[in-house]
Amino acid sequence: MKKNILIAVTVIASLCILYWGIEFLKGINMFTPANFYYAKFDKVNGLVDAAPVNINGFPVGQVREIKYDYATNQISVMMAMNKDLKLPQGSEVRIESSITGTASLAITLGDSDVFYKVGDEIPSVTGGGLMDKVSNEVMPKVMNIVPKVDSIMGNVNAIVGNPALQSSIYRLDAITVQLTNSSQQLTQLLTSLNKSVPGVMTNVNGITTNLNGASDNLNTMSGTLKSLPLDSTVNQLNATIANIQELTGKLNDTNSSLGLLLNDKSLYNNANRAVADLDSLLVDIKKNPKRYIHIKVF
Repeated sequence: MKKNILIAVTVIASLCILYWGIEFLKGINMFTPANFYYAKFDKVNGLVDAAPVNINGFPVGQVREIKYDYATNQISVMMAMNKDLKLPQGSEVRIESSITGTASLAITLGDSDVFYKVGDEIPSVTGGGLMDKVSNEVMPKVMNIVPKVDSIMGNVNAIVGNPALQSSIYRLDAITVQLTNSSQQLTQLLTSLNKSVPGVMTNVNGITTNLNGASDNLNTMSGTLKSLPLDSTVNQLNATIANIQELTGKLNDTNSSLGLLLNDKSLYNNANRAVADLDSLLVDIKKNPKRYIHIKVF
């Protein structure tokens, strides 16, 4: 009897451990304290046991059991929530589907001061999961775009089949060949320039040497000019210019003797008349010398 009891206890313990292990692999921890709430849905596409229950994206529980209610033709979902979580009345639960086909429950908390009791049923709403949004929002837009895409593809096919495009491609081939030839010629030109660059650099070095020599000569000349008495020469030149300006002023002044000699017209006219009289006297002397010269012979 002791052996049979021991075997029975061992089998029962093994079954319990096996059940706990299976539940643990599903993500359900049997030993974690939780509060249980219920929700009913018309369909639970992709929702499985141990699916997370989230509030604002944060996991606060998991689905513990999913059953079909034949009386109401609805699906009852039991949710194991964290022990410290309190759900205010007015909260709602919905199913959210991901792009991979899996689903989870999302709870929107109400703003009431009264809370649901453990074991109460939380109102459910038809959730707008990712796939539902894709089906309801994206797909109609895609269907509207498809005819435009078809027309665009038709235009593209027309352009591709146009003979002018083929001729343009042939022209591009010819242009490519010309560009290749031009590139080769440019390469040859650069090669020849590279060969002539050393000689040019030699000439440049020679010019630089000459410029350095000229610079030295200019420096020497500058030193020589600095050593000359330029200041005294400039002062003498300024004094000479001042004397010339003073003489010019006197010549232009009608009150001075030189000014009168240069600017008095009556003096000029008298001088002309005197010269004319002297000329007529000389002419008369030549014609009648006896009138003016008396020669006596002893």
